[in-house]
Amino acid sequence: MKQKLTFADRVFNAVNAAIMTVVCVIVAYPLYFVLVASFTDPNVVNQGRVLFWPVKLFLGGYERILAYPPLWRGYWNTIVYTVVGSVLSIAVTLPAGWALSRRDMAGRRILMFLFTFTMFFSGGIIPLFIVIRGIGIYNTLWAMALPGAVSVYNLIVCRSFFDTNIPRELLEAARIDGCSDFRFFFRIVTPLSSTIIAVMILFYATGIWNSFMNAVMFLSDSDKMPLQVVLRNLILANQAGGMTVDASQVIMRQKLAEQLKYAIIVVSAVPLLVIYPFLQKYFARGVTVGAVKG
Repeated sequence: MKQKLTFADRVFNAVNAAIMTVVCVIVAYPLYFVLVASFTDPNVVNQGRVLFWPVKLFLGGYERILAYPPLWRGYWNTIVYTVVGSVLSIAVTLPAGWALSRRDMAGRRILMFLFTFTMFFSGGIIPLFIVIRGIGIYNTLWAMALPGAVSVYNLIVCRSFFDTNIPRELLEAARIDGCSDFRFFFRIVTPLSSTIIAVMILFYATGIWNSFMNAVMFLSDSDKMPLQVVLRNLILANQAGGMTVDASQVIMRQKLAEQLKYAIIVVSAVPLLVIYPFLQKYFARGVTVGAVKG
């Protein structure tokens, strides 16, 4: 039987719904504004109008982006870096998180302290660059994949997930049946961890897809640059200025430069926006469960 809501309950639900609606609008409208502005004449955008739909349709930014040859090479490079980097990160983070969740592991607390220490202190950019050059991976795929292979925050989330969702009794029963630690991890733990795996894929893939500084520091060939660097170069190449004396050309370049900023955000974010809805349910469940205790 459905419980009847009191007047206080209805008031609370109404106020809560109103607050959440305002919060959603505040969060979602800037994203919607960028999308609309990417199709709108930049002169209208610069006038500061509140846009709810495209006004004076202008597609010069998208035409310039799609006609830019390095764009597709940058897309391909970013896809390769994201796939390889995410697979490598998952292959390292999951076993490490499982091992650190095992209370019978020798030196568990010391290792966890060393991992956590790196969240607050690091050698800096120059020592990292020297290490990358020293191990011979400068200007290679691995320069994009290895430096961020393990995120300590993600490692802590994985450890908490395993600690709260994989019962020790399950491990003890498997041992009685003669199951080794490796077999238990790959045959039992991994299939039961689809939620946290999806969350980790989303975290790592998003970080690598948006990576900019690592590419600037560790890559020298323009053919190996990821999408973010390619799009940044496109913006710089279309800034108004130079030796142009024709006023109409100056105005057009200004319009292109303004719209490119919005169109580039849309172009670079589309793949992640397409993938996210398929992982959203795992994302919400995995972060909530994995963060129950530290």
